[in-house]
Amino acid sequence: MTELSKRGDPSPVPAEWTYAPAPESRDIVQLQERYGLYVGGQWLEPAETYETVSPATEETLAEVGQAGETDVLAAVEAARGAFENGWSSLPGSERAKYLFRIARILQERSREFAVLESLNGGKPIKESRDVDLPLAAAHFFYYAGWADKLEYAFPNRRPRPVGVAGQIIPWNFPLLMLAWKVAPALAAGNTVVLKPAETTPLTALLFCDVIRQAELPPGVVNIVTGDGRTGAALVDAAVDKIAFTGSTEVGKAIQRRLAGSGKKLTLELGGKAANIIFDDAALDQAVEGIVNGIYFNQGHVCCAGSRLFVQESIAEPVIEKLKRRMTTLRVGDPLDKNTDVGAINSRAQLDKIEELVATGRDEGAEVYQPPCRLPERGYWFAPTVFTNVAQSYRIAQEEIFGPVLSVLTFRTPEEAVEKANNTPYGLSAGVWTEKGSRILWMAQRLRAGVVWANTYNRFDPASPFGGYKESGFGREGGLHGLEPYLAFDGAETFGG
Repeated sequence: MTELSKRGDPSPVPAEWTYAPAPESRDIVQLQERYGLYVGGQWLEPAETYETVSPATEETLAEVGQAGETDVLAAVEAARGAFENGWSSLPGSERAKYLFRIARILQERSREFAVLESLNGGKPIKESRDVDLPLAAAHFFYYAGWADKLEYAFPNRRPRPVGVAGQIIPWNFPLLMLAWKVAPALAAGNTVVLKPAETTPLTALLFCDVIRQAELPPGVVNIVTGDGRTGAALVDAAVDKIAFTGSTEVGKAIQRRLAGSGKKLTLELGGKAANIIFDDAALDQAVEGIVNGIYFNQGHVCCAGSRLFVQESIAEPVIEKLKRRMTTLRVGDPLDKNTDVGAINSRAQLDKIEELVATGRDEGAEVYQPPCRLPERGYWFAPTVFTNVAQSYRIAQEEIFGPVLSVLTFRTPEEAVEKANNTPYGLSAGVWTEKGSRILWMAQRLRAGVVWANTYNRFDPASPFGGYKESGFGREGGLHGLEPYLAFDGAETFGG
């Protein structure tokens, strides 16, 4: 026997595999007690403030400025001045350098931003760290590459910037939505006034320091915080374009408000996506796609696969596998690297989820939630799946925007398409099958802006994203994402 064999292994054999807490340190984030408004490269003191909290603990993180109409007008004036005094005429190769710097700084400070994103928004740190931050930096890198190639991107059309872009972003992906909007706007030669969501302003405010580091000219990017009143003031201000991501109801209100104004508008609104599983799909892979489609970011995803359509012959094994997989999801501290499902973003959103889940029970659907202990403080909701759901149920028609899945069945591809399209929304869909011809057949017939095949929630800066019907219009990402920020010969702008 060798010496190693004689000694044996002194370490005990574990009786079971359990997770030990692995919290990310908050020390990397230095929060200020009070934040102002970032206008013209300077911090302005607001007349009114409100508190932003951590949804996981309900602790107050900071006081944030509530921008009024005067503040918004000052930000638009600063953006107009920066546009007219050099930024719009700057060669594309020079604009690209600023975008490239921003992307590099985001990479260098990614841990700081990831911790703050999870702290203020409630999403698991592994999602902030591995999805939000890399994609945000990638969008700035991508559009840095387009900045000096616009005449090649749109041949024979002579593109020019539209002017000042007013941008309003949601709370589910605060930094990523900022990147989606700011990067193409700057690449095209526009200046920006951006309003982050009321509940998640902190990463946008930290982004102001990235702007300072990148030495972006004053007024090119201005950030004003506040609630819906701030957003309404921005919509009414003398901007040339509005880009909005958020609820369908607010999107409709903005569209009515801008009718006849001549301002350009893009809307990326709600969704009720269908995730369709055929009987020849790789079921274990499909179950992972189902989980990623609805429980990623607590279901706070406009393109979440919140309606699961399973072919009848495999409905029972799929649901059984899904329930078993749900028991392994860890709900808890967003800063714990083991957490799969974090905190619901706000008390108002939690109330909406609870109300819709209650209607699902009342209408007769069967509900399943895996056993899990929810923290006593903060806003929490267990991953939920409804079976025996009818098309007419509210949980199958309305966007819940939480970790709640409705399961329906189908027999034929034609029936799957008919049921999937039976919704006022049209943002995304997923198809799981081994037949490439069936994927193409389904993709042609599904009224959804994005169709994933044998995967879900995959994004790339080069790929356009947007919806049909009440999911909005216009595209973000890719070459398509540049066009809304450009005017072409013969097209007039509102304030230019």
